[in-house]
Amino acid sequence: MKRRTPGKQTKRQEAEIAALSVLADEEIDTSDIPEILDWSGAKRGLLYRSVKQETTLRLDADVVAWFKANAPGGRGYQTQINRVLREYVKRALSQK
Repeated sequence: MKRRTPGKQTKRQEAEIAALSVLADEEIDTSDIPEILDWSGAKRGLLYRSVKQETTLRLDADVVAWFKANAPGGRGYQTQINRVLREYVKRALSQK
């Protein structure tokens, strides 16, 4: 997924944003936005991109082989390793 930087807002858009920013949430009309009740097809992480740091990491060959074998087409295994490590960190932090 390529990152797109939004273009500069028009004067009209800036005025609309300014007008909305002074309203309380309850005062903003969202009736033209349908409420999503079924989130079964939702995908996590499409909008959030964390800052990545390139590093050299030595892992056991069998661990890397397992992640590669279980990644679709052998692609995305590094992302999956990152997810596993992130989950470990979350658990460790929640136990403190």
